[in-house]
Amino acid sequence: MGDAFCPDCKRSTETVFDHSAGDTVCSECGLVLEAHSIDETSEWRTFANESADNDPVRVGGPSNPLLTDGGLSTVISKPNGAHSDFLSSSLGRWQNRGSNPDRSLILAFRTIATMADRLGLVATIKDRANEIYKKVEDLKSIRGRNQDAILAACLYIACRQEDRPRTVKEICSVANGATKKEIGRAKEFIVKQLEVEMGQSMEMGTIHAGDFLRRFCSHLGMTNHAVKAAQEAVQKSEELDIRRSPISIAAAVIYMITQLSDDKKHLKDISLATGVAEGTIRNSYKDLYPYASRLIPTSFAKEEDLKNLCSP
Repeated sequence: MGDAFCPDCKRSTETVFDHSAGDTVCSECGLVLEAHSIDETSEWRTFANESADNDPVRVGGPSNPLLTDGGLSTVISKPNGAHSDFLSSSLGRWQNRGSNPDRSLILAFRTIATMADRLGLVATIKDRANEIYKKVEDLKSIRGRNQDAILAACLYIACRQEDRPRTVKEICSVANGATKKEIGRAKEFIVKQLEVEMGQSMEMGTIHAGDFLRRFCSHLGMTNHAVKAAQEAVQKSEELDIRRSPISIAAAVIYMITQLSDDKKHLKDISLATGVAEGTIRNSYKDLYPYASRLIPTSFAKEEDLKNLCSP
């Protein structure tokens, strides 16, 4: 809304701007005061820092500060089809002759993005993994090492730092052939290199059994009532001195809860969903069994129902 002089009304009146047609119309008599106006505002919202001078609107794709040129360089692609004309092939040859210092970084970032997408990870974790890889790559210390294991380890560390941990087995499932042992060694190598560079210990975040529980329960198709009971049991287990890994405790709690529910789950199914060996689940369950009355919420199972638990 604005004010403008209308020749029909013979006075200044309120006007309405029709964005679809680009017309400025008098709100009282409907006379078109200006037609086909050019809208000089941005086509979409911008979330640029208002205190900065540079506005990224109308500059193409997003910039990447981890790349030398910000990720805004031009790449000449080959036309579709088996054959291309002389101009296309000449441009292609010049493209290949040009040296791109970020070629290996771009390929690494693409691989990390693919792994993150397959695991359903958010963009912040992917960006953190890119930053970790860039720091390690700048140290020139990863030459000759398993590249797939290094990239997978960067993603594993990023998940830990963003408080969205994934098991090594989950990372291994999307790591293009890298084994759990190779990823573990790569993780230790990266942490050691960055700690030497920073001169201080690297913050990795603390892993809790609850970080994995909901995802494991979802894989098993457990009911909301059972999931809430498992979450409460996991929280109470942190008060106990159980010398087991958080993943093993989560798997054992799930096994305990499902034994008390109508929809019982086989130990083999829980092992497949959690990635924990059946023997490890049994041993962890054995450690938790004496505390079952303290772990299981009374809203889920009463004292007499606990007698139905399988003895370890």
